[in-house]
Amino acid sequence: MGMSTLTDRQADEKLEAAPDVPWQTVVWDDPVNLMSYVVRVFRQYFGFSQELATKRMLQVHHDGHAVVAEGAREQMELHAQAMHDYGLWATVRKAPQ
Repeated sequence: MGMSTLTDRQADEKLEAAPDVPWQTVVWDDPVNLMSYVVRVFRQYFGFSQELATKRMLQVHHDGHAVVAEGAREQMELHAQAMHDYGLWATVRKAPQ
C-alpha cells in the first residue's frame, strides 16, 4: 500500500468525521453573460436583494468568482446545477478552514 493511498484514506476519514464542514457554490466570471442578467439570476434563484445580487455580481466581475451559497454538499451541487441551467459557470468546493 503506497503512502498516498493511506493519506487519501485518512483525508476521507477526516472528512467523514467532520460532516459539518461546509461546502460552497462558486460562480465564475465568463465573457458571455451580461452583468444585469447575472444580477437577475441571483435575485430570482437565491432571492438576493438587489444590493446583495449586485455585490456578488461585481465580485464575479472584478475578482473572477464569488461564493453565492454555503452549506451541505448536496445542496451546493443543486445550486451549481441550477446556475448551469441559467447558463452561468459554477463549481462546488469545500469551504476553506
